[in-house]
Amino acid sequence: MRAGNFSLGVTLLAALVEQAASKLGPEWDIEITEAHHRRKVDAPSGTALLLGDAAAKGRGKPLSDLRIAPYDGVTGPRREGGIGFSVTRAGGIVGEHDVRFGAEREVLTLSHQALDRAVFADGALAAALWAANKPPGLYSVRDVLGL
Repeated sequence: MRAGNFSLGVTLLAALVEQAASKLGPEWDIEITEAHHRRKVDAPSGTALLLGDAAAKGRGKPLSDLRIAPYDGVTGPRREGGIGFSVTRAGGIVGEHDVRFGAEREVLTLSHQALDRAVFADGALAAALWAANKPPGLYSVRDVLGL
């Protein structure tokens, strides 16, 4: 079993992000916002990048082609079709991720909040129970959810 994140909710969120990105055109901006505790050392988080990969896959391109540099200072207009990231590090936040699709007249936000780190153990246990009777192979949490 291989997963960048064992949360069942994050896995479903990534699938929904991919689907939304595939249906909404490049005129819909994609912004991924994430928040974690003050001790986290990487930014954006691996989960935020996982969601960025899902959005890019939905757009049919690698994230490296669509990722926008962090906003700071005078940045000029936003590049159409790009994927931006915003990061918060504060207090004891376990994990919050929002993926915002923004058009001129509407905004769609898909989000997930981890309220306790045990959510990752819950997902790993669900994956182990699901995989227990499966033939040898490489599986993901997407397989556990039937995605």
